Amino acid sequence: MKVIDRERPLKRLIGMMHNGRIKIITGIRRCGKSFLLFRLFKEYLYQQGIDDSQIIEIALDQKQYEAMRNPNTLYQYVVEKIEDLSKQFYLFIDEIQLSYKVKRLDVDESQVPEEDRELLYTTFYDILSDLMTRRNLDIYVTGSNSKMLSKDVATNFRDRGIEIRLHPFSFAEFYSVSDMEKADAWEEYLVYGGMPLAVLEKNPREREAYLSSLFERVYVADIVERYRVTDSYVNDLIDVLASNVGSLTNPSKLANTLNSVRRAGTTDKTVKKYLDVLEDAFLFTKVRRYDVKGKAYFNSPVKYYAEDVGLRNARLNFRQIEETHLMENILHNELVLRGFAVDVGSVRFTKTVDGRLLPERWHEIDFVVNRGSQKVYIQSAFSIHDAEKHQQEILPLLKSGDSFRKLVVTGGNTKIHTDEKGISYVGIIPFLLEEIDNLL
Repeated sequence: MKVIDRERPLKRLIGMMHNGRIKIITGIRRCGKSFLLFRLFKEYLYQQGIDDSQIIEIALDQKQYEAMRNPNTLYQYVVEKIEDLSKQFYLFIDEIQLSYKVKRLDVDESQVPEEDRELLYTTFYDILSDLMTRRNLDIYVTGSNSKMLSKDVATNFRDRGIEIRLHPFSFAEFYSVSDMEKADAWEEYLVYGGMPLAVLEKNPREREAYLSSLFERVYVADIVERYRVTDSYVNDLIDVLASNVGSLTNPSKLANTLNSVRRAGTTDKTVKKYLDVLEDAFLFTKVRRYDVKGKAYFNSPVKYYAEDVGLRNARLNFRQIEETHLMENILHNELVLRGFAVDVGSVRFTKTVDGRLLPERWHEIDFVVNRGSQKVYIQSAFSIHDAEKHQQEILPLLKSGDSFRKLVVTGGNTKIHTDEKGISYVGIIPFLLEEIDNLL
């Protein structure tokens, strides 16, 4: 079996070694977090002369480590392993969200105010915060739940933890093992995406079955169990979001769709709760709209993108393979993977059509990519051969009112070039395969 070297996240892990902080690898289940830590990073440690006795591996989703889900048991186990202060140890904990909280017996509950009731319990946050003070221990954990991990890194770990978000394979990673021409590899990736086991499976039938089963047997089942929500609502909302990736929406609009099409009898409040659940499970990412000229965010509507287009396609039984929308989704994921903050841009202006001045309205810039004080405006346009379509895509860029870099990503393999208006163009394939950070 071919091994895909996760070069970017592996380099981040290596760069964070011995920094005195807990390294927290998060991401959707089955995206390769365990492989990155327990295989690739472990091999790097071996190359540095570290032996097995210095690496403490605990996989909380495995039966043999079930007792370690108790944070106190986990703590005692690790402390005993690192008694030799002359050695440097490395702690790997897989699926840390499976650790549960344990009530403290040494505290008089009657003396604890209502607002501090959480202090009655010992959690994995507590034991990891203690363990990280041991000078001969470097800590790495993985988790598949953003609500317990990435959203809480700042509050629970404060400056003691740092998140490394792992995603499914990028197109570049997929292409590196595809043995295909670039165009053929793109067509394949557009349908099946980058979930590791799907990429390595060569039988199309088996690949489709695997992707489809992930939703029912892993994601939906995990969500229903963890959040105690109704599976029919989860399934219905997933279907609607999958069908409308990259479309502006909000909880009220989604509730209306579910009520009219699925007869769900739901409310926007309930939909908002379920949207949060799907984000916490890393299945979809919400992108907010940004007023480019007013320099302010809109609360609504927003866009949702699938974490992996192969999973999205499998959810819809591979019926809706529209390259325009899927290319936009892949482009969004690539920008996030490269570490950029991404918004949807909005610009308000009037325009003339057939000699008639139309009322002022909002026009969309697909992505506003932020790097410090600098921005890049990006339009995802599968085809701009038609003059009217071309003008439609570039007009919001020209109306942005500033001199930040502007880029149109098109379908195909077009090399980078810039027109007389200062707008750059590049095909999606070279954008994904080549390091073109000079444009970003």
